[in-house]
Amino acid sequence: MTELSRIRNFSIIAHIDHGKSTLADRILQLTGAIEARKMKEQVLDAMDLERERGITIKAHPVSMKYKAKDGKEYLFNLIDTPGHVDFSYEVSRSLQACEGAILVVDAAQGVEAQTVSNAFLASEHNLTVVPVLNKIELPNAQPELVARQIEELLAIDATNCLQVSAKSGKGVAELLEAIVERIPAPKPAKDNATRGLVFDSKYDAFRGVVVYMRLFSGHLKAGEKVRMMSTGQEYEIKEVGVFNPAQEVRKELTEGTVGYVIANIKDSSEIQIGDTMTTVRNPAGDALPGFKEIHPMVFAGIYPIETSDYEKLGKGLDKLRLNDAAFSYQAESSVALGFGFRCGFLGLLHMEIVQERLRREFDLDIIASYPNVIYRVKLRNGETLEIDNPTYLPDPTVIESMEEPFIKATIITPTVCLGDMMQLVMEKRGEITHTDSIDATRVMLTCDLPLNEVLIDFYDRLKSISRGYASMDYEYADYRLSDLVKMDIMIHSEPVDAFSSMVHRSKAIPRGRQMCASLKDVIPKQAFSVAIQAALGGKIIARETIQAYRKDVTAKCYGGDISRKRKLLERQKEGKKKMKSIGKVNIPQEAFIAVLKTKQE
Repeated sequence: MTELSRIRNFSIIAHIDHGKSTLADRILQLTGAIEARKMKEQVLDAMDLERERGITIKAHPVSMKYKAKDGKEYLFNLIDTPGHVDFSYEVSRSLQACEGAILVVDAAQGVEAQTVSNAFLASEHNLTVVPVLNKIELPNAQPELVARQIEELLAIDATNCLQVSAKSGKGVAELLEAIVERIPAPKPAKDNATRGLVFDSKYDAFRGVVVYMRLFSGHLKAGEKVRMMSTGQEYEIKEVGVFNPAQEVRKELTEGTVGYVIANIKDSSEIQIGDTMTTVRNPAGDALPGFKEIHPMVFAGIYPIETSDYEKLGKGLDKLRLNDAAFSYQAESSVALGFGFRCGFLGLLHMEIVQERLRREFDLDIIASYPNVIYRVKLRNGETLEIDNPTYLPDPTVIESMEEPFIKATIITPTVCLGDMMQLVMEKRGEITHTDSIDATRVMLTCDLPLNEVLIDFYDRLKSISRGYASMDYEYADYRLSDLVKMDIMIHSEPVDAFSSMVHRSKAIPRGRQMCASLKDVIPKQAFSVAIQAALGGKIIARETIQAYRKDVTAKCYGGDISRKRKLLERQKEGKKKMKSIGKVNIPQEAFIAVLKTKQE
């Protein structure tokens, strides 16, 4: 059992690709938490998806022992966190379980948008922030300049800013000493009652739900009866342990530690992230402050390609929801795609990752509908509706006004790209509210943008305009009045609900033309000509026609009277006319993907 004064709980926070996972690797190596023969790059990134993309998706806890220069042995509980804006909820949950944070900044790239966001998140939780400059071995590293940026932009004292090279290990030993000296130990509990904060969980097919927790007071051990304070349900603990970085069984978890609890929890829906676990024998009177409720920003339908996989998809989503509290879903059905689920995500990368995890972890073939946001629709009778699917939009004659969500975006871009970046923001109906110079080469833009416009290709265009140097972070702002219309795509005169989308009136015609052109390329030719139309209500605004494939019925006519050929052609024409009235168009999966990838003007 480690004394409370010798425990250090901390997170590593940074912008994406600033070297968090590599620094975590070096810390694990230096503390001897992992054997040299088992060492590999990004050791805490357990998912194949994380390794392939080079990004952290889930927060990963690990406990290690460190012998400091003062001769005492300390227990470090580290939580490695994601860097992308879509996974900021993972970061906020991790910070709630810590007393300090190591803020990693790339010495070559400087302060980025997510660095600003994560630093403010840490200060909101009243954490001690230790600034660290990484990648100092790079020839274009500018540690003095970046340290000045940390002071000016983040209001963090950078006089004792540590300089490390996570790749080579230089300066990491000094960082470990700084963790001991600067990050405070957990505060002693006000009473003896047991309180553990559930900051994550996962589903194990053999053992049920594994709960990740930070114990703020009391202790937990196998055989003890525990109660979840939000639901009041009671369970018996089967096993407790720590992450080393794999799960390692312990006799008990004591005050101030981070570990896992396995109880007889079989249903993943019984556990809520942010809940407080207490013991039945020594119950707590008040729960720990949880996390603020996070609301999904982007909605899309996810459907199984094989209708028989519907239940399997439901179970997969249920288990994913346990592991990713920012994700939500509910059952829905579509005329074109059958039965599926309406899912809510924090952003487009989050949506992409959830879909990829469903394919890999649960072996599902799925298809997604066009992503949408929640619109507020005010009716003439004074009622207000919240619509996340254009299919449910009421008749335009009863609508008085519509509002759409706006975000406050922070964009850090090279000064040479400023003109193009401002053009992009205005093109997406955005408004730049503030401009700050960071240094001679970079500028920070603060702007208001409609979330709907940022959904599809904004991030890609931001990167291409700046040749990869710009970064973006955003937070939800408010709802504003907009001239929005519902655009339907009709194939062979039948509306396909999966292609319906909400667009601003000024962008409806170009967007309709693009979607029709994209669909024309991927829908195969039929025995009859097929019209692809974009419509606003009863008005057609764009059209493409897929010509029928034509069988040469006159090929067998060698000479003879022309009337023979005419007769065959007339018969073919009648057949096509009949086919057109009764024929159905099968829409391939590629068509749905093509619509998602259609560039917005």
